Amino acid sequence: MADARRVVISGRVQGVGFRAWTVATARNFNLQGWVRNCSNGTVEAVFSGEETNITAMIESCKSGPPAARVESIDQFSWKEEITGGFIARPTA
Repeated sequence: MADARRVVISGRVQGVGFRAWTVATARNFNLQGWVRNCSNGTVEAVFSGEETNITAMIESCKSGPPAARVESIDQFSWKEEITGGFIARPTA
């Protein structure tokens, strides 16, 4: 099973194209998983793949798309298997 990590990104991260940017960037890093907006204004994502690619993706999330203003990224372990590429999920 590949490494996986769940992140919760806070700041001005909704309404700025963060989900679409995350999908494109995660695919560039050859990661699997998902991203979604949360009702509390954060963005949640799960990244699965090579540890170096996960780390690079999280570093990229610190900036995000041009209109975003990331204030913090909280990281959590993730044990569930991820398959099927990288997708955007509906708001939770």
